[in-house]
Amino acid sequence: MFGDSSRGLGNLTDRPDFALVGILRVPSAQSSPWYSLLRRLTLAVALLVLATVVVYLGRDGYHDNARERMGWLDAAYYATVSLSTTGYGDITPVTASARLINILVVTPLRVLFLIVLVGTTLSVLTERSRQAFKIQRWRHTVRNHTVVVGYGTKGRTAVDAMLADGVSAGDIVVVDTDPQVLEFAANAGLVTVHGSATKSDVLRLAGVQHASAVVVAANRDDTAVLVTLTAREINPKAKISAAVREAENTHLLRQSGADSVVVSSETAGRLLGIATTTPAVVDMIEDLLTPEAGFAISERDVETEEIGGSPRHLRDIVLGVVREGRLIRVGDPETDALESGDRLLYLRRVQAG
Repeated sequence: MFGDSSRGLGNLTDRPDFALVGILRVPSAQSSPWYSLLRRLTLAVALLVLATVVVYLGRDGYHDNARERMGWLDAAYYATVSLSTTGYGDITPVTASARLINILVVTPLRVLFLIVLVGTTLSVLTERSRQAFKIQRWRHTVRNHTVVVGYGTKGRTAVDAMLADGVSAGDIVVVDTDPQVLEFAANAGLVTVHGSATKSDVLRLAGVQHASAVVVAANRDDTAVLVTLTAREINPKAKISAAVREAENTHLLRQSGADSVVVSSETAGRLLGIATTTPAVVDMIEDLLTPEAGFAISERDVETEEIGGSPRHLRDIVLGVVREGRLIRVGDPETDALESGDRLLYLRRVQAG
């Protein structure tokens, strides 16, 4: 999944924004084609009205073969044939001021009018321009987002969990080398970067240096280790969560800078084993891992009135206490008295949306 497809691209972060179109993709708001057509027609009519007003205000500088003085209808007629480049020649600008207005106002309006009418022909160019502008704006404003490396089964599931937990799609950036999966991610409203996440410039293009979290969901353990090491070097403060297939590689990811490591194959194997004897336990675990409905595991700060008390006496079902970044399970003597700054892992009921 993470081959060296970006070989020869050079340092991506040094490229101008327009050169990143096709590599970095910022999703656009989806709209109906009828709405898009109506918007273009409205713009065309507005340009026609503006040209009509300009011509009418300067009507004394025009010569009309049919009558001595131009009216609103004549001005609209001249604006229409001028913007459409028909130009019958029955109404012409004769004074210097009228010709100057034609050069400075009517001609630019004609160009804009034609661009609107043939917008479908220029859609590729205009889309690249819009993408370049959005890329420029996004790179200057993105902060505290989450970078997801790999959009396979694990990556998609991680993104779905974050979205269900209230994370905005615009705050998630997906990095992958497969254009097809990136298309799926873009259709879901996610920002995408095409390239190998083992390269530091690709991660920098995804804004890892400003990210609050990085999710490493690569298909290979050696790739996960290299991506984690590179991401930690770029951003020493980001929370990095990584998945590995084999438990023996867990310590490598820890040493590379991962804060959390999930052993995907062993976790799935344990659930399969449990399902043979107590399938209800598997159903409960699935319920806890699905934030849309049922029960979910959440984290919150200890409230002032709870300090000094035992988590077993609280209204919430507390599973553990996070103290100075370390998880302490309920039942451990250290959790008998809650301290200021502790965070509680507890069960909460989620209402189906």
